[in-house]
Amino acid sequence: MSEELKATVSPVLPPPIANRWRRRGLYVLIGVLSLSPSGWWLNGAIKDAREGARRSGCKCNLKQFGLALHNYHDVYGAFPPAFVLGPDGQKWHSWRVLILPYLENSGLYAAYRFDEPWDGPNNRKLIEKMPEIFACPSQPCPTKKAVLLSIGVLGCAGGGPSAESGFTSFAAVLGQDCAFRGARPVSIKEITDGTSNTILIGECTRTKIPWTKPDDIDTAFFSKLNGPDGFGSPHLGGAHFLMGDGTVRFVNTNTAQTTVDALFTRNGGETVNDF
Repeated sequence: MSEELKATVSPVLPPPIANRWRRRGLYVLIGVLSLSPSGWWLNGAIKDAREGARRSGCKCNLKQFGLALHNYHDVYGAFPPAFVLGPDGQKWHSWRVLILPYLENSGLYAAYRFDEPWDGPNNRKLIEKMPEIFACPSQPCPTKKAVLLSIGVLGCAGGGPSAESGFTSFAAVLGQDCAFRGARPVSIKEITDGTSNTILIGECTRTKIPWTKPDDIDTAFFSKLNGPDGFGSPHLGGAHFLMGDGTVRFVNTNTAQTTVDALFTRNGGETVNDF
C-alpha cells in the first residue's frame, strides 16, 4: 500500500497525551487568572467601560431633549408647559408627549388622543410603547418578568425604568419659579438667571413615573439630589441635568444645596459658582 493511500485510510487519532495536558493546563490557567486580582481588575475595567458608554448614552438622550425643546420653542415662542389641563381641570397631558414630533416620533404622537387623559382607554395602551430615549441606559429592566401596574398595564418587575417598563428616567424641574411652572409655558426671555444657569430636565430613575403621565419633580417638596422621590441616577456620584442652553451637566450629589436650589430656579437672581 502506498504512503498516499495509507494517509487516506488512516483513522484520525486523538492528539498526543502531552498535548492534551497542555491544553488542560491552559484552561486551568485561564480559570485561575479570572479569579486572580488581575482578573478582577480586568472585569472591573470592562464594567467601567460599559458604564462609561451608558453614561454617554444618557447624556446624549438629554441633548436630544434639549434640541427638541428648543425646536418647540422656535415654533410656539415658549417651552412646552409641564402639563396640559383637561376640561375637568385635571392634569391630562405631559410635556413628554408634546415634544414627540420633535423627537422623530410623529407616529406615536398621532396615536395619542388629546380628547382623553393620559390614562384613558386609548392612551394607556401607549405606555408600553415608550421610546428608548426616555430610558437611561444605565437603568435597564432588572428582569423580563412583567407585573401588572396599578393603572392596568404591564410593567417591568423590579422597578427599573426602561423602555419595557414604561417608566421615564427623566423629569422636568417643576415649580412656580422654574422653567416648567405648570400649565403656563415659560419663554427663554423669562429665564432671567440665564439659560446656562437654569436646569430644565434631570434624571429621576427611582420615581417610577409612567412616561405619558403629567407628573414631574416638584422642587418645593423634593429638592435634594439622590432621594427616592426626587432627582437621582444610577451613575456613581451624581446625575445628569439638561440646562436651558441645551448643554448637559453632571451635578455631583455633594453639590451645596444652595447651588442646587439656584440651578432649579429661572429668576432667583442668585450667583451660581462653578459646579
